[in-house]
Amino acid sequence: MKAVLSTLGLTVLFSTSRLAADPFSRNWPAWRGPQANGMAPEAQPPMNWSETNNVRWKIALPGRGTASPIIWEDLVFILTAIPADAPNNPSEGNTKPTPGSSTNDRLENPAKARPPGGGPGSPARGKGEGPLQKQRFTVLALDRATGQTRWQQTPRTQVPHEGHHPDHGFASASPVTDGQVLVASFGSFGVYGYDLTGKLLWEKDLGQMRTRNSFGEGSSPALDGETVVVLWDHEGSDFIVALDKRTGKEQWRRERDEPTGWCTPLVVSFGGRKQVVVNGTNKVRSYDLATGDLIWECAGQTANAIPTAVADANRVYVMSGFRGSACQAITLGRKGDLTGTDAIAWSLNKATPYVPSPLLSGGRLYFFSGNNAQLSAVNTDTGKADIDNVRLDGVYGVYASPIGAAGRVYLTGRDGGMLVIKEGPALEVLARNKLDDGFDASPAAVGRELFLRGRESLYCLAESEKK
Repeated sequence: MKAVLSTLGLTVLFSTSRLAADPFSRNWPAWRGPQANGMAPEAQPPMNWSETNNVRWKIALPGRGTASPIIWEDLVFILTAIPADAPNNPSEGNTKPTPGSSTNDRLENPAKARPPGGGPGSPARGKGEGPLQKQRFTVLALDRATGQTRWQQTPRTQVPHEGHHPDHGFASASPVTDGQVLVASFGSFGVYGYDLTGKLLWEKDLGQMRTRNSFGEGSSPALDGETVVVLWDHEGSDFIVALDKRTGKEQWRRERDEPTGWCTPLVVSFGGRKQVVVNGTNKVRSYDLATGDLIWECAGQTANAIPTAVADANRVYVMSGFRGSACQAITLGRKGDLTGTDAIAWSLNKATPYVPSPLLSGGRLYFFSGNNAQLSAVNTDTGKADIDNVRLDGVYGVYASPIGAAGRVYLTGRDGGMLVIKEGPALEVLARNKLDDGFDASPAAVGRELFLRGRESLYCLAESEKK
């Protein structure tokens, strides 16, 4: 679930006021990209690929995780949890794209061909897996050009206090960077600040989460300016906390009243003031980034409100899709309780996502229905659907959030099927692609490359250079 896989989709967000000329636009510094909405404004990733076509490199990743890759200049950062008795050097698993390599591995290991947890898009049943052994909570920095390990740090090794959803793991929150500090959150197993050479700057222990049904943790930290924001919604005392990015020292902490949550905070700017918007089952809330003071709140989401909000210059868009459907376009600049007021510019109660977060691009919200490969595209001004819950052929079950680049939208299925469609009011398929791995983490697009974290491997896809 993205309840557990918010990391997929999960994610790590930046202010929407970034200028196109700055380095954030040419990198992918957070789970939902440089604009915190799934868009890569300067990327030109490939449109076609397979196991033997346009794979620049592919490495086997140690351990397990659904944290999405982030990229800053020549480094790719990945979080993973490695069983203590397993190999932990990803360079040992480096492979070049040779015909049949992954297929042969699947024939020898049939279990790898099936998504865990009962099949693509299937909901969880019962409680999550119980912890059986120590895990090495590990940060990997890989060379963007080759996939080779540049540095690796394991800040914590321990037996987890609770388990996780079968489709989940112990490393689901994506890291975030601003080119100066890398923030990696393993939740109950610590939040860590590194410089980009791998030097530990600080660590923060925020306690232990007790998640609903032991489904696990997945909220990614947000980073803006000097401030890191961490959300701590679980089956105990909830809070949201701001930390100094250079020292880890608390700047403020505010209590919350929510069940277990897996969304990632969104930092937006409006009227010269930065605020942190957090989706929630009970209420969507916005906090002053500088002080932590509550600015506004609004009820109306479903249970397990997992998708991370997105925003444009005037509104923030919040949605959820477990045991119901809800999407609200909330006008920025208001204060207090906005429930039932005209601050809600429009709302929907149909075909909204459970796990994946929406893409905001070209004045439209692109999103899936539940965890299913059924796509909608809604006009942000009116709430009217241009694409209305259309079934996508060749994609089966979705956890990963859609991303946009070069006038295209990239849609990733759990079984390795992926579609590239044209951005616009009609569903126009540009390419259908398939890889051998399964994908629950969200893609990242930088330059002419597309990075995909599978259950087994990390792919760097790029068009082959013409000779």
